[in-house]
Amino acid sequence: MPLSPAQLLSEEPAVLGFDPVALKARYDFERDRRLRPDGLAQYVRIEEKLGNAEKDPYTPWIVREPIDEDLEVLIVGGGFAGLLAGAYLRKAGIEDLRLMDAGGDFGGTWYWNRYPNAQCDTEAYIYLPLLEEVGYIPTRNYAYSQEIFEHSRRIGREFELYRNALFQTEATAAVWDEQITRWRVNTTRGDNLRARHLILATGGLTRPKLPNLPGVDTFEGRIFHTSRWDYGYTGGDNAGGLTGLADKRVGVIGTGATAIQCVPPIGASAKELFVFQRTPSAVGARGNLPTDPDWAASLPSGWQRQRSEYFVAAIEGHEVPLDFPGDGWIDLIASNQKAVRALRAAGLRLTPEELARVTANADYEKMEQIRRRVAAIVKDPKTAELLKPFYRPLCKRPCFHDEYLETFNRPNVHLVDASEGGVERLTEAGVVVGGRVYALDCLILATGFEVGSSVGKPGGLDLIGRNGLKLSEKWRDGFVTMFGFTTAGFPNCYFNSRTEGPLPQNIPTLLEEAALHIAYLVGEARTKHAQTIETTPEGERAWQAEMNSKRRDSERFYSQCTPGYFNNEGQLSTSAFYGSLYGGGTIRFFDIIRQWRESGRLEGMALDGAAEKASAEPVGPPEIANR
Repeated sequence: MPLSPAQLLSEEPAVLGFDPVALKARYDFERDRRLRPDGLAQYVRIEEKLGNAEKDPYTPWIVREPIDEDLEVLIVGGGFAGLLAGAYLRKAGIEDLRLMDAGGDFGGTWYWNRYPNAQCDTEAYIYLPLLEEVGYIPTRNYAYSQEIFEHSRRIGREFELYRNALFQTEATAAVWDEQITRWRVNTTRGDNLRARHLILATGGLTRPKLPNLPGVDTFEGRIFHTSRWDYGYTGGDNAGGLTGLADKRVGVIGTGATAIQCVPPIGASAKELFVFQRTPSAVGARGNLPTDPDWAASLPSGWQRQRSEYFVAAIEGHEVPLDFPGDGWIDLIASNQKAVRALRAAGLRLTPEELARVTANADYEKMEQIRRRVAAIVKDPKTAELLKPFYRPLCKRPCFHDEYLETFNRPNVHLVDASEGGVERLTEAGVVVGGRVYALDCLILATGFEVGSSVGKPGGLDLIGRNGLKLSEKWRDGFVTMFGFTTAGFPNCYFNSRTEGPLPQNIPTLLEEAALHIAYLVGEARTKHAQTIETTPEGERAWQAEMNSKRRDSERFYSQCTPGYFNNEGQLSTSAFYGSLYGGGTIRFFDIIRQWRESGRLEGMALDGAAEKASAEPVGPPEIANR
């Protein structure tokens, strides 16, 4: 039975069933021994070590001539962020637009992520956007990558985004030209584009990274990143059946969300599998089931938006209808918020110390459940102990899977403890950990994507705004925006990615709200016959004040976390992942930007260059400036 809110106020191990002081000490110990002085420098871009030969293994090279043209809107990025921006612009009547992406088709992360068993982490009914608009219901509650990729293409067809799309194309420069009030954009294909509005929809997970290990280029076996999966070598497909590994000794570096999904099919196919683990993930039950056709037929109009709103509310501990099923995210994350709300509803006024105790104890309880699950599934006690996570739930991205832990019961699967310093180096023969060489035929890098290292260079692009201002210079110490969507000095430029917004767990929910907001701004400029629309310094400062007022608790929390991309590998900075999060919650954030749009006053924004002449009056969204 879960602990009651009143029990969570206790400090007594006999009442709680665990010792919070001992757990805090263990969490601190596990964090400290994983801290590294090189921080993010321990990773490099994949092309720096492995070259560009496998830049796009999925689509033959598209031959085309360079394009020289003026257009109204250019969207850089063809994943969900770009597709949603394009869809909402189409809804607003914008026809003159292009989408650009480095991949050979739409999909973004889901164009590249085709590794075995790849699937979404939040339920597909809210993860796949625009389901009602395109008339589609996912086949399972957690869709696999091929279905998600096909849905991306479905959106592209439905909203005619294939028209004028530029695939296998990357922007190399984007400079604001005051004379023509357009963005001059150059590309890897020699294109010269002049866009009235520029939307950076490059997402938060775009460029593969790998450990900056000595000897990566000397390894004589096969090596590839999970986002460039080599089925020609492994055999099989997204469903598994990796027959090419039957006589191979395979290593996997990384134990995050990607490895949780691909390790089971590798373990089922390889002669031997070595999983090199620095920090274990928290792995809860998944329960992936086919969609009930009767349920799908009963869905009313507006069901997806309502379901998304219920999910956000439940994550933040609010009561939702009893028939809302929820999922592992809600069970793992919302318990502390529910406890706090229950105590306050009972009339208790919690001191800051009591509030911290309740939330910490609720987190301890949930992670104790995760650790008990490991012990119940993994048969070897030593392996089970290594797989137990000792940190609070949101220190690392939680994972959910029904086969990952079970895979370590296979006699051919070995967990290698790399908690002390990680993998040391590669040799011609294999991987070195703790001075021992693990001989391998194939090394698979499940090391994820850049997250915190590209602040100021969305998608690797360093924008140049008014008066030669570089975005990388403006954001040198972290993001500075209004709502995360616009920034002063960069007119007609919008960001639909992870910049100063909340963390709603279901990222497409935020991307869709951002797309709606951006389409509103472009539409307002068009309706008012304005050449430019731009955030004023005053509007920007108002949002920064709101961000700062909600940032303190996040910094305190993540300073105690085990190293990872959430906390900049333990090197705290406002440019880290946590530093860019809006700490007021998703519901509050959506309320602020929706009320701002509904007011119709464009407070904190200026049309046709007025931002340069903005007064010193404290102008800002009324929900912020008046506090």
